[in-house]
Amino acid sequence: MPEGRSNLFDRIPDVSPLVKGERSALDPSFTPERLPHREKDAEQLALILSPSLSNYRPSNVVIFGKPGVGKTSVVKFVESEVNKTIDSRPNSKVKIVDVNCGVVDNSYGVLVSIGNSILENGEERLPFTGWPIDKLYNTVEEKINNFGGIVIVVLDEIDKLVKKSGDSVLYQLLRINEITSSGKVSILGISNDLRFTDYLDPRVKSRLIEETMVFYPYNATQIYDILKDRALYSGIADVIDDTAIKTCAALAAQDQGDARRAIDLLRISVEIAERSGMKKIDEDTIYDAKLKLERDVVIETVSTLPLHSKLTLFSIVLLDEIKKGGKSTMGEFYDLYEKISNRVGVDNLTQRRVADIVSELTNLGLIESQVQSFGRYGRTTTVNLNYSSSKIKEILLRDEVIEKLKDVKPLQKPLPFS
Repeated sequence: MPEGRSNLFDRIPDVSPLVKGERSALDPSFTPERLPHREKDAEQLALILSPSLSNYRPSNVVIFGKPGVGKTSVVKFVESEVNKTIDSRPNSKVKIVDVNCGVVDNSYGVLVSIGNSILENGEERLPFTGWPIDKLYNTVEEKINNFGGIVIVVLDEIDKLVKKSGDSVLYQLLRINEITSSGKVSILGISNDLRFTDYLDPRVKSRLIEETMVFYPYNATQIYDILKDRALYSGIADVIDDTAIKTCAALAAQDQGDARRAIDLLRISVEIAERSGMKKIDEDTIYDAKLKLERDVVIETVSTLPLHSKLTLFSIVLLDEIKKGGKSTMGEFYDLYEKISNRVGVDNLTQRRVADIVSELTNLGLIESQVQSFGRYGRTTTVNLNYSSSKIKEILLRDEVIEKLKDVKPLQKPLPFS
């Protein structure tokens, strides 16, 4: 470091922490010692998995529910209880393998994750690339058989795996129980999409869906109880107003009963208060956190979109400005999309592919779209923005390609191109 230059962190004033307990309790991934309003779900899952502790294969089970309703938390909690029980029962031979299919979304990756989780001492780890899939499958099958116990494979976001790579790896895993003489496999799937089973081959579906559980969204009172618990774990109970916790719970309940969002709001509120030197977290801090969270999420989501998704979204933004917030039809924004693609020197996609992009933008929550009937004129998709056009436009113009469109101004109809 050059002489006289101070470290970056030397210039940041010390923050008086409001958190006196476990800061990790303010993270949605934290696994608490109790699960408010999910106790019965945890007991039901424990009952389903209990045969494994006697070395019998438990039923396959799939848990359905929207994001943030406690599915993963319950599974993690029950996993920890299983592991505690195994420690006190030396004859129980159970291995739980966690696979996040949002990250590992292909057959090869799933099989490697399973194989590397049941290695015997001194065995080499399976390679992440390079093996033929049939060799990898046979190796994993052999390792499960040699393990000689119950392997419970937890596939979090199993719907993403199936949609991206099909159900072949599920078929392979389910067949292991018919082939091996010793080790057995049970699958525990967690899905945000109730319809993902529509993508399954009937042979896979009948074997996989032996048991199902559905987690319903939390209400404001339930989220309030969860937040009160997190406040106690983290040691902020004395520095946060009860009205602030109720506001945080109410905001999350309005957002599909998402407890994960509520916990994120609580964490950001604490960070804002600490950085500002505040001694208490009040209702206003919660609203400040809400604005920050929404802006951060939108910026990250829009900034990381593929180019043609950005061009499609930019077309919708321009039409939103022309119509002052009114809905646009597929024909209107596709016509504009073609023109701005030509303007920036990019080959445009077909209207069918742009329709797929519209669906993707809808799933991300950036726009709303619906198929609307116009009587004898037929049906078409209409779209409108979920955020202000100026906000989305500002983020899009940070892209070096989209930046070429910064002088395009929708001053009047027809569209702002010749």
